[in-house]
Amino acid sequence: MRGRTHALGYIAVLALALALGLAGGWLGAQIDNYAYDWMFRRRPPSPRPTESALLLVDENTLSRMGGMRRLREILAAGLERIATAAPRAVAVDVTLADASDPQTDARLEQALGRVPNLVLACELVDDGRRWEDPHPRFRRHAAALGHVHADPDPLDNVTRRIPLAKASGRQRRWALALELFRLSRGGAPVIETPDELEVAGVTIPTGRDPLRPMRIRYLPPAGQSLSSVPRATILEIIERPERAAMFRGKAVLVGVSAQSAARDRLMTPFSYGRTMQGIEIHANAFETLARGEFLRDAPLSASLAFALALSCAAGLAFWFLAGWPAYLSGAAIILAAHLLPVWLFARNVVMPYFAPALTAWLSVGGAAAWQYFAVRRRWRQAEADKARYQQAMHFVTHEMRTPLTAIQGSSELMARYNLSEEKRRQIAELIHSESRRMARMIETFLSVERLSSGQMELRREPFEADELVAACVARVRPLAERKNIRVEVEPIEDGALEGDRELMEYAIYNLLTNAVKYSPPDTQVTVSGKRQGSRVRIAVRDQGYGMDREELRHIFTKFYRTRRAEASGEKGTGIGLSIVREIVTQHGGSIEVESEPGKGSCFTVVLPARAANRAAVNGSR
Repeated sequence: MRGRTHALGYIAVLALALALGLAGGWLGAQIDNYAYDWMFRRRPPSPRPTESALLLVDENTLSRMGGMRRLREILAAGLERIATAAPRAVAVDVTLADASDPQTDARLEQALGRVPNLVLACELVDDGRRWEDPHPRFRRHAAALGHVHADPDPLDNVTRRIPLAKASGRQRRWALALELFRLSRGGAPVIETPDELEVAGVTIPTGRDPLRPMRIRYLPPAGQSLSSVPRATILEIIERPERAAMFRGKAVLVGVSAQSAARDRLMTPFSYGRTMQGIEIHANAFETLARGEFLRDAPLSASLAFALALSCAAGLAFWFLAGWPAYLSGAAIILAAHLLPVWLFARNVVMPYFAPALTAWLSVGGAAAWQYFAVRRRWRQAEADKARYQQAMHFVTHEMRTPLTAIQGSSELMARYNLSEEKRRQIAELIHSESRRMARMIETFLSVERLSSGQMELRREPFEADELVAACVARVRPLAERKNIRVEVEPIEDGALEGDRELMEYAIYNLLTNAVKYSPPDTQVTVSGKRQGSRVRIAVRDQGYGMDREELRHIFTKFYRTRRAEASGEKGTGIGLSIVREIVTQHGGSIEVESEPGKGSCFTVVLPARAANRAAVNGSR
């Protein structure tokens, strides 16, 4: 039973460590972000030529070509230049929702009509209640509309993924980068499954989120730029027309990068405090689609299973191992918790970092602490067993001395002298009685020890308190008569008890012998008893030496003897009262002591009355 309780407690500690680890992982989502960014920077995408290019309206372009009020003219001029380079597809990251100067809009409309596979930007406005689409004169030239939302992480405002889908009411739009990719692949449709999207044979892992989020594999920074996607400004290709050749066969993203005009400047895992324009984020999303190097989120069930496996491994390590092998195994479990997410990231799988790591630390720490305290508990138990054994040896050495001396002396008389038959019979009876007395003492002591250590159950039998007292008084009268001490017994009514009669007889007899031994001659010892509710009280009162408060504090300590007991010369081991208290406690009772120097002592044994007797008494009433 004790081993089962120990195992259940150990499992409870590990379960608590697992629960705290998972809860801490949920609360420590930002730590997962830090770990993700660190792993991301360690393993950037493989180097290869890009399929996209950026055509930007920067600060210099705006200042040299008339500012924001002439933005549509600037865009028209840029689109006219790249149209001659025959790009594969073009996405314009500017929401052309309103009409402006008719002549300017006509030129822009004509330029939009000249580029192939055109994608125009749209966005949700009025807190996502409606779409703001391009003006109809521009929209009719577009092969598709793509939303421009990035949705940075709310914890740290870093854009690690983009929603490939956005919806308002029944209208859903794909992301600008996805529409550009789709048209660059010949206009293949988007095929949806519960966990993925498929475009032109490319499977995009998105999970079951309605927004269809995709983690962006940002290209590593190049020089002063956060993105290595090739770029040119509209002013550059106007002043140097040959620069437009860089857009041949490319998917081109056209937008504003001037800080004074761009609204969307966002953080990325490569930011280091710097921001990236939204058009660059769209370009990196396109490159992620074009390369097909997607980061997949590990299933939640896999993360939970990994945390559970770590907790179980820690529990098994410290259950079956001890010392340095257990701690070495614990260190290996913690190391595995830290390294597995890194290993999986290298294989394009993203697993939460903090929850498994915290679970491993808490499980190893909890299991190690449990083992430490369990070892200490076993050590204390071993020390207690050792002390118990030593006390048993003291008991045998002291308490057995008297009967052994009588047996030894009697046997020597029989061997050395030619005794008469009557004398030999008397000596034989003495040897027999002393050996039985010694056997009873040993059996009583061992029974008490087994009871206190939980190795045996208390024997249950009904008996009456007055019969028990009468038997004990009959045994102690010869000792009392030698000292001319009167033993008075007051009748005990309704004293029905239940338990081990032999042990209880030992307890009451021990109290009586102590009362006689430590009382001066010509005094009186009184035994009385009464029923109080569900308890029976048996009191042994003497007129002996008495004890002070300090002695009363230690009276039940094994081998303790009072100063007056030592001075009186009475033989004793100081172990009897400790056995008496153990016997009474095992019976569910208690023992009370009243004493004062020079006025004697009163030991009262309080025991639970027999249940059947209480029921009978209640029934008779």
